[in-house]
Amino acid sequence: MSSAVKRNALGKGLGALLSDKDQVNAQTENAAVKATTAVPALNTIAAIPIDQIEANPFQPRDQFEEDALNELAESIKVQGIIQPLTVRRLSAKQYQLISGERRLRASKLAGLTEVPAYIRAANDQEMIEMALIENIQRENLNAMEVAISFQRMIEECNLKQDELSGRVGKNRTTVTNYLRLLKLPPMIQAAIRDQQISMGHARAMVSIENVDQQLYVFKEILTKDLSVRKVEELVRSMQTPKKEGKEKIPAGNNKYLTNNFEYQKIQDDLSSKFGNKVLIKADDKGRGSINIPFLSTDDLNRILEMLDW
Repeated sequence: MSSAVKRNALGKGLGALLSDKDQVNAQTENAAVKATTAVPALNTIAAIPIDQIEANPFQPRDQFEEDALNELAESIKVQGIIQPLTVRRLSAKQYQLISGERRLRASKLAGLTEVPAYIRAANDQEMIEMALIENIQRENLNAMEVAISFQRMIEECNLKQDELSGRVGKNRTTVTNYLRLLKLPPMIQAAIRDQQISMGHARAMVSIENVDQQLYVFKEILTKDLSVRKVEELVRSMQTPKKEGKEKIPAGNNKYLTNNFEYQKIQDDLSSKFGNKVLIKADDKGRGSINIPFLSTDDLNRILEMLDW
């Protein structure tokens, strides 16, 4: 073979070799691109871009303390996210948050572009239940948030109280006590939420069926800073008939107070009208007094205006 032919063959072989190498590099690059764009598998932890995670529409919590979020954001800047979020996949590049709302918000404040998340399959029913259970298990949850979450699980997850107690790891009595808080007037519920009064105060007031009496006790708690024990004593005294109440009031002496039932009804009606606990006292001759307490000068002026004073 001539030297010219050898050179042509060698050149052809080197060109082919280079071509093959380029093909291998191209295939490797394509594989790397595919690897970075591959959809993470279910039941695995993966780094998910924050802009691909949408809020949980079933999130029961709507209030987050700004200072606490900022503190968590600073911690995430230094330590990163220690506990991954939990999400469900909606599409190849869209996820919905199941749990970890605080961590997600703090991560955005910290400037993160992606967060570690556990990806799982879940339907709407499971989303509701998981979000509510996670919310209930928070340590700093106030009593009203717990009560509302319990009620939502009963209504939206079609659970009975026995089933609910098993799901949240609390006994039936505890669940019932929380649910009873929802029977209190909105003003008292707000005070429980804002921690103006404790769960013990609230439980004592729940045993009172009359709304006006509940509000009266509530005002007594605030103005006199009553302990739970004092509130329980006050409630018992209101529920135990006084000596005067046991005595039948002569019909001839007063056309209104003909019996205990009417006596109590007028007292309740006046309490409702004035927004304070009105007390009526009468002796066996039909003589007595109406006591309308007031909590402040403004409260007195309000009562006087109602009396057209």
